[in-house]
Amino acid sequence: MKNHRMSLNVGSRLSTQAAIFPDLLGIATPTGSYRQGTSRNYRTISLRDLDERSTSIAAGLQAMGIGPAHRIALLVRFGEDFIALVFALLKTGATLVLVDPGMGRKNLLKCLAETQPDGFVAIPLAQAILKAKRSLFPNAKLNVTVGRRFGILPSPTLDQLESSPSRHFQPPDTQLQDSAAIIFTTGSTGPPKGVQYTHQTFHSQIDMILEQYRIQPGGKDLSGFPLFGLFNAVMGTSTILPDMDPTRPADVDPPRLLDAIDQWQINQSFGSPALWTKMGLYCKSTGRRMESLKLVLSAGAPVPSRVLEQVRAAMHPDGKVFTPYGATEALPIASIESREVLQETSKLTNQGQGTCVGKRFAQVQWKVIEITDEPIATIEQVRQLPTGQIGELMVCSPSVTHRYVTRTDQNQLHKVLGSDPDGQPMVWHRMGDVGYLDPSDRFWFCGRKSHRVRTSRGPIFTEPIEAVLNTHPSVYRSALVPRGTSPDQKAVVIIEPWPEHRKDVQANLGVYQQQWRDLINKLHPSVDIESFVLYPKRLPTDIRHNSKIFREELTMWLANKR
Repeated sequence: MKNHRMSLNVGSRLSTQAAIFPDLLGIATPTGSYRQGTSRNYRTISLRDLDERSTSIAAGLQAMGIGPAHRIALLVRFGEDFIALVFALLKTGATLVLVDPGMGRKNLLKCLAETQPDGFVAIPLAQAILKAKRSLFPNAKLNVTVGRRFGILPSPTLDQLESSPSRHFQPPDTQLQDSAAIIFTTGSTGPPKGVQYTHQTFHSQIDMILEQYRIQPGGKDLSGFPLFGLFNAVMGTSTILPDMDPTRPADVDPPRLLDAIDQWQINQSFGSPALWTKMGLYCKSTGRRMESLKLVLSAGAPVPSRVLEQVRAAMHPDGKVFTPYGATEALPIASIESREVLQETSKLTNQGQGTCVGKRFAQVQWKVIEITDEPIATIEQVRQLPTGQIGELMVCSPSVTHRYVTRTDQNQLHKVLGSDPDGQPMVWHRMGDVGYLDPSDRFWFCGRKSHRVRTSRGPIFTEPIEAVLNTHPSVYRSALVPRGTSPDQKAVVIIEPWPEHRKDVQANLGVYQQQWRDLINKLHPSVDIESFVLYPKRLPTDIRHNSKIFREELTMWLANKR
């Protein structure tokens, strides 16, 4: 009876894998100091012991009174404790609240306050800060300290929870549509929004990823992104924790990851484009290889073709590099493999036709609709656009989330009600991305809807302009931003040159500005760029992947520039 009742709870998938592969490596955590080129010491835990540990923690949480009625925020660094706690909280039926620590203290506290959590499972530093701000969290009575407990901090500790025998755990009666987590968007296009994940959401994500990428049990994954580290355990895949700060993938030290790949003969890895940019450049310049690596996934922003080339050249000859496309509210949606990009679509991207994110997953439905900033209540109100015409993308699948639980005013702007052939309700999500479908039903991303520059002659979209400029030898990255107010905005392009070109660009800015203008005029003759501005440092990027350019910050910088 217990197994049946747990089967709908996504946390039970860990127990299923542990029963099938009890001795399989679950997690390997690097310990001690790092010396390049030498074998690293790792602390390991099997799938069976990871499942047993999470169940003991779940029993301890239940003994505190934590269950399906509660929202519990988790503020713990990514690692073995984090993974064990996530599964423990899921098993209890509580709603897990996850926020990006990189969003800064002010935003983090605001997001947490909006969820009105019933408690915090947090490291001592976070608990001390929360205690000082306790007026923001009047309901937070169920607290656990992960680490050494000082006098002022909440009890019990994680160690005390784990002393609970796993046999005392009582599986809740979980349904697929029950709340499992609240996960916040990055806030790269506005204030972060809390997205409700159900157990159905997680089940669907796992099943879709397993099927699309043919992930087989027994593999080893270098997990450059925490969410994928959680997926591994329920896919029968071992997680090798990388020696890096997961909140700062752009600052990764490539030798540390390359040595881990060699030591563990890692066959797959998920990381942001910023991570693979560093890895690819290092491999190209040093000749280091990632011979065991056969599957690379990179998401969070379009991956430049040069990065795909460099990573492919360094990994197993038969390896594949996929760039999944999706969002916190709808993941996964589409995918494309590097060979298709390098042999076909990158040429069109460089000519200003957008970035192809590939074909949709089998379970996904999508439409490109007329761009509007107004709410759309039902699918009958949608005006679908023909193939090749730029519009806003909307999607529907079993993994698409149904609502925001914070900033709930955004539900009417992003959610559209429809029905399936049997008349059952379906929720469509407006992605906030603009682009078009080609005759092969591939989506070509042209930028965020909110980032379009609204001029008197019509909208200008970011991706087609930036991709063209990024082909210039002096340009590392570029960002199209507006100056002025809609509908009479002016288009300005902010340039980040390659470091080795910066001095020459600064000394001969007028020459380069004319070259950049000629490049745009050649491929987009109807687009009027008011000016090209040199940015004094690295362009700001999103907190989660360090890859999506933070255009709102650039727009404010431009407005204040004299």
